[in-house]
Amino acid sequence: MMSGTSQQSSEVAALLAQISCEYEAAQQGLSGLAQGISQHQFINRRTERIGELHSQLHHLLGDDAMALIAAQIALACEGKQKIEGEKEEPG
Repeated sequence: MMSGTSQQSSEVAALLAQISCEYEAAQQGLSGLAQGISQHQFINRRTERIGELHSQLHHLLGDDAMALIAAQIALACEGKQKIEGEKEEPG
């Protein structure tokens, strides 16, 4: 039987993975890879789902942990944008 902490860690990991997948799907929708559905509807559904997953995550972790995760995501996004910007600059 899984301990409470291990089970919570697994739930958190699963939620974070789902959030990542939804985010990736929304990004693909922006670049036109989602066809057959209006782009706006597709992206809107993905962001709604991310909000639902964030609520579940908040319920499991509380305010302090959510603030820490948000800060880590912001730093990761900054780093990704910086790396992508460097790739686009003529060398």
